[in-house]
Amino acid sequence: MQITRDALIGAMKFPALHGRGGLARAPNGSTVGARSKGAAAVAMDRDPAENGPYRIFTRDQWAELRSGTPLDLTAEDVAAFQGAGEPVSLREVEDVLLPLSRLLNLHVAAARGLAQVQDTFLGQPSGTTPFVLALAGSVAVGKSTFARLLRAVLARWPDHTHVDLVTTDGFLFPNSVLEERGLMARKGFPESYDLRRMIAFLKAVKAGVPEAKVPVYSHQAYDILPDRFDVVRQPDILVFEGLNVLQVPRGVGMAASDFFDFSIYIDAEERDIERWFIQRVLLLQRTAFREPSSFFHHLSSLTPDDAARMAREIWRDINGPNLRDNIAPTRERARLVLTKRADHAVERLALRRL
Repeated sequence: MQITRDALIGAMKFPALHGRGGLARAPNGSTVGARSKGAAAVAMDRDPAENGPYRIFTRDQWAELRSGTPLDLTAEDVAAFQGAGEPVSLREVEDVLLPLSRLLNLHVAAARGLAQVQDTFLGQPSGTTPFVLALAGSVAVGKSTFARLLRAVLARWPDHTHVDLVTTDGFLFPNSVLEERGLMARKGFPESYDLRRMIAFLKAVKAGVPEAKVPVYSHQAYDILPDRFDVVRQPDILVFEGLNVLQVPRGVGMAASDFFDFSIYIDAEERDIERWFIQRVLLLQRTAFREPSSFFHHLSSLTPDDAARMAREIWRDINGPNLRDNIAPTRERARLVLTKRADHAVERLALRRL
């Protein structure tokens, strides 16, 4: 069976099968504002020249910074958030996500305090605007699963129970536009996104408009759904996830990152990401692609060897170049870089100094 290269490109866009100042107060009511001591403190006290603008933490050092933040998720909850080929354990939530949720809770409190200072200066009533958290990284690196879990743990803090998640897929140009511009084989590259629409959405969110609309992208149809929108209604936190969120586009006065309060980049060795991508394609080929309504239904008849060969070609010609040329160069723009090892577990974290 002859399959064109473009037919598998959509696999790279399938993230899942289903997709105030002072001490902070944890979900259980305890205060967690004090910095924990121990190995993590050693990491933070290193010579700044050693790691440039970042403080480097091992997984164990980072886990110490949880500082009593309670675990309110079960193993079943975690499993429900997993995407295709994106394994994650309850231990990952404890060691990585709970300390991160504590850090972000403190950042949200600081941002609100600063906003109150400005409102006081302007002599106007205090208000709040959503805290925007960006999450970037390659195709198949596990962004979607991480984003869903992060949303869940952040929403368990009483200071910010309303947490929304938006992916940049909704800001892809419709297929009709991509076809007209000869960009169907470049889906996921910077030029395939309606950046002006994305910036307009982020402007609306940070301006505190009652409702900000996001076009709906269907991975099953592999296209934007006409006249379908998700609505973001003034969340406490907005998690904004996608390949391109940290890119600085040419010819556009503002970048998406101008509206971010915090940003995270998920990193891994390219050989591991490529392997995860191939595994994802093989899983989808046995599951989601078998649905008759799937855009990729015709791929369900491929042999595993043929599907793996096609996935390698897609990585070689599309995903790999997009990672190296457009995504990886944005890594050092992130406030926090999480590096995964071959089994998807985070082993190292780099936190930018303020």
